[in-house]
Amino acid sequence: MWAVNPMDGDAVLATFGALGVLAVIFAESGLLVVGFFLPGDTLLIPAGVLCAASADQPARLVLWQVLLCAAVGAVAGGQVGYLLGRHGGRAFLARTSKRRVRETAQRAEKLLARYGYGKALVIGRFIPMVRTVLHPAAGALGVPVRTFTVWQIVGGLLWSQSLVLAGYLLGASVPDIDHYLLPLVALVVVVSLLPLVPMLTEARRGRRDR
Repeated sequence: MWAVNPMDGDAVLATFGALGVLAVIFAESGLLVVGFFLPGDTLLIPAGVLCAASADQPARLVLWQVLLCAAVGAVAGGQVGYLLGRHGGRAFLARTSKRRVRETAQRAEKLLARYGYGKALVIGRFIPMVRTVLHPAAGALGVPVRTFTVWQIVGGLLWSQSLVLAGYLLGASVPDIDHYLLPLVALVVVVSLLPLVPMLTEARRGRRDR
């Protein structure tokens, strides 16, 4: 698959279709080094759009296949990320030289502490970059296996299915939606970052108080 740039969602969908969704979402949901830079929201919404037929052309992907692959990739990736975190994740996060990875891991830990395991695992799925680090961080912090598994499945299904279906509904109801995908995805990413605002505000206030 890596003959195609995995960060180019259009190329992944054109070359691999639903299987490309499975592979990228799996990596983005749990493989810390690789997944940190892969598309998530920016792949699922366009994949949903491509499942919708229009007056000008038939559907280019099959909706049930995309939904299934997105669900499998999200759930399996989250579980693998957790297992990697339990077996050496904290040591990796401590010694990594990538500042963005360290900072995002700290945000993931704050999210778990602020909202509790269940709510954090669901909310975290909708936050770019945080969702990649959240599952290994949960494993490293010793979140109970059963608690993690239940809530990461709930979060993974809500996130993956809602974005694919949103793209499908847009593709089916808005003519030439392809022309507006870039600003639409940018809006989704901005909205998904809103849960981080309270934590960033607290961190800024804490730096001022020191």
